Amino acid sequence: MCIRDIMYPGNTSLAIEPNGKITLKQYSSKKESKRIKELEEKIFKLIPERNILEVLCNTHHWVSWTRHFSHISGSDNKLDNAIEKYLLTSFTYGCNLGPIQASKHLSGIISADTLSYLNRRHVTSEKLDSALRDIINKYKQLELPTFWGTGKHAAADGTMVEMFRNNIVSEYHIRYGKNGGIMFHLLSDTYIALMGTFIPCGTWEAVHLLDLFIQNKSEIQPDTIHGDTQQQSGTVFALSHLLGIDLMPRIRNWKDLTFFRPSKNTKYKHIDTLFKDTVDWNLIETHWKDIFQVVISIKEGKILPSTLLKRLNNQSRKNRLFFAFRELGMVIRTIFLLRYIIDMDVRQKITNETNKVEAYNGFIDKIRFGDYGIITSNDPIEQEKRVKYSELVANAIILQNAVDITDAINKLIKDGYKISKSDIEALSPYILRNLKRFGDYFINVNSAPEPFLYEMFVSCKNNYVKRLFLHVCSLYPNIVYLLKLKEQDVILLDRCITCYRQQIFNIKSDNKGVTEEENLKKIQDYLHELFFDKYKEQLP
Repeated sequence: MCIRDIMYPGNTSLAIEPNGKITLKQYSSKKESKRIKELEEKIFKLIPERNILEVLCNTHHWVSWTRHFSHISGSDNKLDNAIEKYLLTSFTYGCNLGPIQASKHLSGIISADTLSYLNRRHVTSEKLDSALRDIINKYKQLELPTFWGTGKHAAADGTMVEMFRNNIVSEYHIRYGKNGGIMFHLLSDTYIALMGTFIPCGTWEAVHLLDLFIQNKSEIQPDTIHGDTQQQSGTVFALSHLLGIDLMPRIRNWKDLTFFRPSKNTKYKHIDTLFKDTVDWNLIETHWKDIFQVVISIKEGKILPSTLLKRLNNQSRKNRLFFAFRELGMVIRTIFLLRYIIDMDVRQKITNETNKVEAYNGFIDKIRFGDYGIITSNDPIEQEKRVKYSELVANAIILQNAVDITDAINKLIKDGYKISKSDIEALSPYILRNLKRFGDYFINVNSAPEPFLYEMFVSCKNNYVKRLFLHVCSLYPNIVYLLKLKEQDVILLDRCITCYRQQIFNIKSDNKGVTEEENLKKIQDYLHELFFDKYKEQLP
């Protein structure tokens, strides 16, 4: 007898009507209490303000993650101030500024060409993964994240980023109404990102879900993955189960899915109306060896799960392995759905974990503030790197926030403020209030601007006079800017240029020991006399 059938009579959160219609009782969401808000405000006051470069420097001092960056040829690093340049490169691409804008805002301490060169020749996706792994492992050593999760659960979700249309990856996303791709993340239940990749909008996200799980080599190794409707399918349920992964997604239209009974003769007392079809065990048994060969190949690293799942999505009668995987997936999915509808705690856990990854999407979007968040590169390799750069900066901020929150909590406890375990569980490291995302700005009201022209001589039809005026303006800006010259005045000035230049020569020849400022003053006096009658109201 099915254990779910036994549990049904005492379940107050589930109702099954005779026609098989299911009604689930919604659990009451926890509202943020005044005490939590008060604790957050006290913590925010104790956390110091930091800019992103300061955060990157701090995390580098803790784990030296830039040691993974070097020239792709493998030769010895001959860069001057290599650590500083790698940190600036990570900031530039992690915040999506781009090398040109970053170079301008960094006051010229590094050129745009250098930033671009370091990104192309010194940083790869594999090296970024290694740097990310260092930060994740350091984060795991903290006690604070253990209040938020065990590390055994993870959630996956994608967020859309805009791209240019003339791109082989860019596609039109119906829901967002824009052209772009998907930044796909795997997030631990302790709030830190484990892996990320870049995929097209039209791809079913579940195809790449298991890739992130397999490629995660950090010390945080989850065995349960949550997600939304895009993170599941029949074949993904089967493959994840065989890889030892418990797939527990939040499925949007789960009521429309078919429940499979083990055999036609199997009957249940309370939940029998849920089942509409029967498992074909013969199909699974026939292809059992083929299924295990595929799983072993994935375990040994010979093939990625996405490569297999792309082939198994072809619903062709010739592809019997697809039907075998799908049939096994229907079994695993039916077991999950029974757990989902019977156990309210399971539903709440799934919702909580998927909410975390959605909060992370909003967090990383605010970090990628440059260029409106648009990925400007058309190179698929560069697009993948941009995702990992952003995750690197985001994880560095999460690590820094966790350290600062720990210090703040310790200070509050030392001062006699009582903090419970449930209070800490309600906190989150996704804090931006203390972060100066755009750096520091300075003002100097005593710095006078350069003199400027009041009017531009552009209405004149005589091109010669127009060019002459522009030429005079470029040669003598300190003098001409005071005059509002008309066309006939420029012609007059043209006639005086020869005499004017001779006068400059005479002044400099007669006053070899005089300073440039004094020479300029005499030149200004000369023009003052020349135009005094006509422009005496404009001249000082």
